[in-house]
Amino acid sequence: MTYYASKIFWLAAQPLSLALLLLLLGLLAGLFKWYRLRSAASGLAALVLFVTLFTTTGPVLLQVLEDRIPRAELPAGGPGCIIMLGGGVEAEVIAARGGFEMNQAGDRFIETLRLARDFPAARILISGGDGSLSGNYEGDAAVATRFFEAFGVPADRLIRETESRTTFENVANTKDLLAANGLDRCLLVTSAFHMPRSVGLFSKLGLDVLPWPTDFRTTGRTGLALDFTQPSTNSQLTTTALREWTGLLLYYVAGRTHALFPQ
Repeated sequence: MTYYASKIFWLAAQPLSLALLLLLLGLLAGLFKWYRLRSAASGLAALVLFVTLFTTTGPVLLQVLEDRIPRAELPAGGPGCIIMLGGGVEAEVIAARGGFEMNQAGDRFIETLRLARDFPAARILISGGDGSLSGNYEGDAAVATRFFEAFGVPADRLIRETESRTTFENVANTKDLLAANGLDRCLLVTSAFHMPRSVGLFSKLGLDVLPWPTDFRTTGRTGLALDFTQPSTNSQLTTTALREWTGLLLYYVAGRTHALFPQ
């Protein structure tokens, strides 16, 4: 139930949805001649849209997340395993068209493949089930078997965790699989902006992992400014940043991490 509640909450809370809800509130207030409420709701909607589309607020918020945790030093002799958190495939498109269709987080697959080739003795643990509301699609772990085999990585190197739908479930289920397979010295591969929350969850469960962020979406040099050149990109980065910051806050309040901003 919590999973579905979080999905519905974020559907309404993301910036463009919030702006629409505020505009609808303004229209409703106008019908009842609540003019102050109408003005406040409309003005706030305009502010949300302006900040989201025409400033670098979102990129800066995402950049702070990406800069939080750098790549670890590789252990002597190489890692014992490589953990890749899911979120990199377009499951609905794959179900309709087949193949391997990646989204922006597909860099997680590419970097894990590179590491798998560089360290042929390392096991590869892929964590990710079907995170859709319907639950009718393949998750990352299921797609990963076909993906890695297509690039010459044998299936017996893979450990698949196919049940998780959230980052918390990713980590909790991965802990059990690491213990069952006696694995340590593990690199953790996920998007750079997602690394603080992921490391925080592993730390809370008493697991040491070696962060290996990938899928960087900012330059690391962005400052707060007006930006009228790429409103759609600004909107996307703002949405991603706010979702991750919200996740950090909620996981900390729920006691799933030791710190609000893990490092």
